[in-house]
Amino acid sequence: MTLHQNLIAGEWIGQEGSKNVSPSDTNDIVGTYAQANADDAKTAIAAAKAAFPTWSRSGILERHAVLRKASDEILARKEELGKLLAREEGKILPEAIGEVTRAAQIFDFFAGEALRLAGEVLPSARPGIGVEITREPLGVIGIITPWNFPIAIPAWKIAPALCYGNTVVFKPADLVPGCAWAIVDILHRAGLPKGVLNLVMGRGSVVGQALLDSPDLAGITFTGSTGTGKRVALSSLEHNRKFQLEMGGKNPMVVLDDADLSVAVEAAANSGFFSTGQRCTASSRLIVTDGIHDKFVAALTEKLKSLTVDNALKSGSHIGPVVDDKQLAQDLDYIEIGKKEGAKLAFGGERLERDTPGFYLQPALFTEATNEMRISQEEIFGPVASVIRVKDYDEALSVANDTPFGLSAGIATTSLKYATHFKRNSEAGMVMVNLPTAGVDFHVPFGGRKASSFGPREQGRYAAEFFTVVKTAYTLP
Repeated sequence: MTLHQNLIAGEWIGQEGSKNVSPSDTNDIVGTYAQANADDAKTAIAAAKAAFPTWSRSGILERHAVLRKASDEILARKEELGKLLAREEGKILPEAIGEVTRAAQIFDFFAGEALRLAGEVLPSARPGIGVEITREPLGVIGIITPWNFPIAIPAWKIAPALCYGNTVVFKPADLVPGCAWAIVDILHRAGLPKGVLNLVMGRGSVVGQALLDSPDLAGITFTGSTGTGKRVALSSLEHNRKFQLEMGGKNPMVVLDDADLSVAVEAAANSGFFSTGQRCTASSRLIVTDGIHDKFVAALTEKLKSLTVDNALKSGSHIGPVVDDKQLAQDLDYIEIGKKEGAKLAFGGERLERDTPGFYLQPALFTEATNEMRISQEEIFGPVASVIRVKDYDEALSVANDTPFGLSAGIATTSLKYATHFKRNSEAGMVMVNLPTAGVDFHVPFGGRKASSFGPREQGRYAAEFFTVVKTAYTLP
């Protein structure tokens, strides 16, 4: 089987590899991917540092051309890349193709942004003096991405980094090297100069740590667990570098008595269980008022019964497998924790057997949960959701905000009064009304509050806040 190598200083290198196994079928080897070591990471950082002076001063048409060419190829290959994503991560094929399409849209957007770079010219308070305010690239950027969106999240970090003239050292999650390799290969062939984009696949404890320890990174953008995010922050403070963190979520979906039941059920099912619940924006706390509670639970249970859990590539599958055996064990542990805490397992929660050996889990729905339970406070990151009964909107809002996280929040209601109040008073970075809590457009800011996020928002024009530095220059003619 072909060894997919790391890209360092414009060269494909690497001798030792590890097998990438599909969670839908553990007999399916997606590919063999090289494992970088700490010295490889240091070499990649040095290459990015050497490439920065030229790339940071490159013309806007050169950057535009590379990003646009990458976008066009990703879109043209969306079926092929979607199948690769589904095989290695476990998203069902339609979701995987949708994610690939989003990656193409992100590169297309930032190809346009390269042509829209702008600043300000202002008069000084002192007569006869001019003031220019411009944005300049930050420097060498370390990019560390998770496994749950293996092409979209790398895209929304790499594209703005390159657009604004930075150079990159990219370390993807161990579980999903295939999509990372594919996107880097596409960008490499699109015409990036040597050293501008470097790929170092390998263990986080080795390659990731080498990035954290380097004094030559001007910034690190990280998406992953809260614990690792804290390590990124501490190391960045030590080296006085910029850092951006996207971490956990324990997102609420409020359902009020006046909600359209079918809309509420669809939003809750999508938010809590699609993509196998492996989204930081998933709603795992369903906060439901007394008047609609029983009808909502009954309707959602019927909806879950209708969903097919099977191979990600199989036609008719609604939910694919859990990503690996460790994540499956964590999901099952939390289901047992919920039972011991006194919540009622109203549906699901059983490991499933299918035609192919994989990590299949029936969606789990708890009722009679309270917001103090661990299953209501800790991120499970699987197809597990809890229904919390409340008496009215005021209690629902209070419970929704009673969490250390603050990424996304949703409400199902036909009341303009409550929808407006919730949008203003929800302690989340993103709020959805009568929509799933997961799903943000590629051209708008993504990010949360509290323990969910730190630093400037990702995506859209807000990405410039992280990937550039502001310069103020004065001129006396």
